[in-house]
Amino acid sequence: MLINRIAALVAVSAFGLGLAAGPVSAKELSLSYFMGSKHPMNKAVFTPFAKKLAEVSGGKLTVKQFAGGSLNSAPPKQYSILLKGVADVAFAIPGYTASLFPMTMSIAIPEVASNSVDGTNKLWNAMTLLEKEYKAKILAMWANHPPVLITKNKPVRSFADIKGMKVRVPTASSAPFFKAMGASPVSQPVSVINQNLQNGTIDAIFIGSSAMKSFKLYEPGKYLTTGIPGSGSAFVLLMNRKVYNDLSDQEKGWVNKASGKWLSEKGGAMYDKAAAGGLKLAKEKGMETIHLSKAEQDKFRQAIAGEMAKFNATKFKNGMTGADVVKKMKGM
Repeated sequence: MLINRIAALVAVSAFGLGLAAGPVSAKELSLSYFMGSKHPMNKAVFTPFAKKLAEVSGGKLTVKQFAGGSLNSAPPKQYSILLKGVADVAFAIPGYTASLFPMTMSIAIPEVASNSVDGTNKLWNAMTLLEKEYKAKILAMWANHPPVLITKNKPVRSFADIKGMKVRVPTASSAPFFKAMGASPVSQPVSVINQNLQNGTIDAIFIGSSAMKSFKLYEPGKYLTTGIPGSGSAFVLLMNRKVYNDLSDQEKGWVNKASGKWLSEKGGAMYDKAAAGGLKLAKEKGMETIHLSKAEQDKFRQAIAGEMAKFNATKFKNGMTGADVVKKMKGM
């Protein structure tokens, strides 16, 4: 979908003057994401990428945003539409297709990362491993803040309270841990969780508090519980590999300068700020915030100990174990 914009009027004028019409052109990359253009991720990641690319290329390589699902309204399909060439660049959440990115999902294992910036740095510590899972070029990869639990009808004040609850989890890798807690984990796109908590399709949402404002979770939610073992989810901005490979060496250099760890860190910093803002907003909207005691947190940790051991022993296709990947993320 790479768009070549030829300066036709310049060429015509040159022809009329008897001059050679040189290759005066610019290229425009399409960028797809399913949130609205006012989502904080646009300000933190998408727009900085576009501005930097235009800057370093002198306007010869630019970005056109397609927000709000205009190229794809189904969030889990973002990766596939990128591979098909529907978009040149796309924002995706690996957790929606977790089976494709098992090592990336290690960031979501309970208590791997303490906050968004920490999670982002840990993803980049392991980037040489993680990038091999993608059939696309990684422009940025960052993490959000460890999740909180949002409920409507029943507050979770202790380990016993979560038993039997149907909980929307952020990634498939989170499911075994919630089963071990006695809950029933379900996977749902973030775009439907407000409505599903409201109508009782789910009993709880396990998600970063940064989503409080973006998806108005204070509307159905009445209680917010912190302290349940969790970690951040991964987010990626990807570029179609063929589109990237078809660029000249100079153009590839521009893309590389406009992306990478610096751009990822902006995403992580945004999520830490948004997480704090989400907690504040929940309080302002009248939600009750419950902080689990250390004793109750330890009960959760004891319940998931067996699943933690299973994950640590899991072997990936490259022969590394879950424990090996986490060590790499921690810089060990």
